[in-house]
Amino acid sequence: MTAPMIEIDGLGISFGKGARRLNAVRDVSLSIAEGEAFGLVGESGSGKSTVLNAVAGLIGDYSGTIRIGGAVVSLSRSHAQRRLIQMVFQDPYGSLHPRHTVDKILSEPARIHGLTNVEKRVERALADVGLKPEHRFRFPHQLSGGQRQRVAIARAIVLEPRVLLLDEPTSALDVSVQAEVLNLLRRLRRERGFTTIMVSHNLAVVSYMCGRLAVMNRGRILETLASADLAAGRFDHAYTRQLFRASSGYDRELLQDLWEEA
Repeated sequence: MTAPMIEIDGLGISFGKGARRLNAVRDVSLSIAEGEAFGLVGESGSGKSTVLNAVAGLIGDYSGTIRIGGAVVSLSRSHAQRRLIQMVFQDPYGSLHPRHTVDKILSEPARIHGLTNVEKRVERALADVGLKPEHRFRFPHQLSGGQRQRVAIARAIVLEPRVLLLDEPTSALDVSVQAEVLNLLRRLRRERGFTTIMVSHNLAVVSYMCGRLAVMNRGRILETLASADLAAGRFDHAYTRQLFRASSGYDRELLQDLWEEA
């Protein structure tokens, strides 16, 4: 069996103090194998993005343990540990510096991490996400939403990470380009062997992108199941059943469109 790339043991995260204390994540434990695509689903406020931020190193005040590649990580991470994990955020416009060209957005992380052949790395990253050379010296406001998200993905992969974290990567995009971006992410994971955690409220997207998923509510994991079981309506918890029904059979039309474009 493949060794775990990501291990989360008893993760707890709280915000605020006293009467205003919010337990956002409660005793979450997960084991995700190297090269696996794993999904976290649940309604807004369920804690799924908070778990992702902790794995990314954006939240340091937590209880429990997070291991990446067998090593315990914390907020104080080395360059090597931070390069190991990269994240694609929900809003492609808000996550890109508005006064930086695409070239600087991609080349700056590579230089910060002391990588060589920066020019070739930028060219390859742009080609891998389907952007043309003429996009390289444009600013984010000169790009479409789908192109901006492709730049965000290119920024993540230019460092050649082993773990790619996806926080609702298509929810801010027009429906017409969502399938294109999802198929791009699937191809990149297949070609580069990323271990992936994807957060989404869309069951069709998670079922298409991930082999396994965990259902979260009020900071806890209610159950973990294979995407095939979700598709067949095989689940144990009543909340999962409710989430499934609320998604109208997890949007079968969207799922069909994704498979047709793959």
